[in-house]
Amino acid sequence: MNHHSNQSHQETDDRLTALHSNTNAIRAIASAVEGTLGPKGLDTMLVDTTGEVVITNDGVTILNKMEVNHPAAKMLIQVARSQQNEIGDGTTTATILSSELLSLAVNQVDRGVPIPKVIMGLKQGIRLAIQFLKQHVRPVEDLNKDWIHQIALIAGREHEDVAELIVEAAKLVGKEKLLDSQFKFADTILAYEGSENELVSGLILKKKKMNPDMPQKIENVKLLVIQDAFEPEEIDDEALGTEIGFSKYLEYKEIFKQNLDKVEQLGINLIAVHRGVDPMAEEFCVDHGIMMIQRLSSEDMKLLAEHTGAKMMKRTGLNKELEELKSYLGYAQLVYEDEKLEKVRVVGGKGKPTATILVGASTGEIVEERERIAKDAASSVQAAIRSGYVPGGGAVEMAISKEIERIREQTRGMEGFGLEAVAQALTKPMAQIVLNAGFNPLEKLDEVKVAQIEQQSDAIGINTDTGQLMDMEQNGILDPALVKIHALKAAGEICEAILRIHTIIRMKKDEDQD
Repeated sequence: MNHHSNQSHQETDDRLTALHSNTNAIRAIASAVEGTLGPKGLDTMLVDTTGEVVITNDGVTILNKMEVNHPAAKMLIQVARSQQNEIGDGTTTATILSSELLSLAVNQVDRGVPIPKVIMGLKQGIRLAIQFLKQHVRPVEDLNKDWIHQIALIAGREHEDVAELIVEAAKLVGKEKLLDSQFKFADTILAYEGSENELVSGLILKKKKMNPDMPQKIENVKLLVIQDAFEPEEIDDEALGTEIGFSKYLEYKEIFKQNLDKVEQLGINLIAVHRGVDPMAEEFCVDHGIMMIQRLSSEDMKLLAEHTGAKMMKRTGLNKELEELKSYLGYAQLVYEDEKLEKVRVVGGKGKPTATILVGASTGEIVEERERIAKDAASSVQAAIRSGYVPGGGAVEMAISKEIERIREQTRGMEGFGLEAVAQALTKPMAQIVLNAGFNPLEKLDEVKVAQIEQQSDAIGINTDTGQLMDMEQNGILDPALVKIHALKAAGEICEAILRIHTIIRMKKDEDQD
């Protein structure tokens, strides 16, 4: 009998050892990024074994570059990455929420609350938090409002020049395109060393022209977008050795020559190709003053076709009649090779308007950081247009925390503990922002709580300069709702996953994998 109780005791201890080890790993990750939260957040310096240095206050960069061996920590970093990929911002918040929620949940497990009960309460709490959050959302009607600038400014860490670029670009691209789930606004951003900030109403293709003897600039562009290689149809070597094969090869070459004549007849002066180009075609284009760009990425091909109204075609498409071919052409006002960037610019396409945001930076080190800042700002603006926005600075989380506490008071049974953990974890973002600004979180959160209740407002937070109460919404401290919803979901998922891990067992290495 005694032996049995010892054994179950041993199992409980093992179980909690795994849980504590996982929780500590996650706390360590969170503490690496929590110092960067809020306007007074500081930078983190990352150093690798060769002494290469990255200085940043971007949560996802820190997480991506950190050396992490612990499986639970890796899991957290995966979640942060998915937050970055899907929403483009809010990784630090997701990380801090996850860590706080887990610590609170583990405290309850240590106090003897059964893990399944904690999980049930957590799930309910997260569900309620998201439901309440959605009730606090302000929808977006119009792209001309100041708040867009504010969202860009906050996600862009107060870089005024970047925020202005992003807002102008958003107007140029238009609401319909920003609402399209296939379109990633952040992908329109390029940063180059030594270039100036610039909003290009068009595309910058990530290639230069194929041959220096081709024209550097073309006006009234008529273009052809070819999805494969621009060369005669191929014949495999074996067939080429036979008489029939060889005559087929000559026939294909002849057809290709005729197709090149069609290019001239149609007045095409720009050809964009996904793969390689036959020397005969290259020479033809040089002779006829046609610019050609080869080995373009699929992404660039798609953007080029959309922007110019071209339809992509395979090389065999050129066998069609001239009249039919006309419907495949794309049009633009101007195409030229930017000699400084060594990239081709396409301006004023006749298809869908598009914008490329060029972010300038003085040195190579700053280029990456400026590009990240601009991409965060673009993602946030797009997220806000898609989902509306809420007051930032941790204010809306405080308001939701209060609503969950109210429900906690009416909850019987042990699930209440999970709700309590969610309510407490929601106060963490503001506490961290306040702490990073050099004030006492306990005192300030209390002030905020009282003021939010008195004024029935979900927008009251703390001014990080003065430590005084401030209305976040009136002062333009805004966050996209989507960022918050995703961060809450992520925190809930990671917490539940870690609570469910019973023991950690090292897998043996496969012989052949080594």
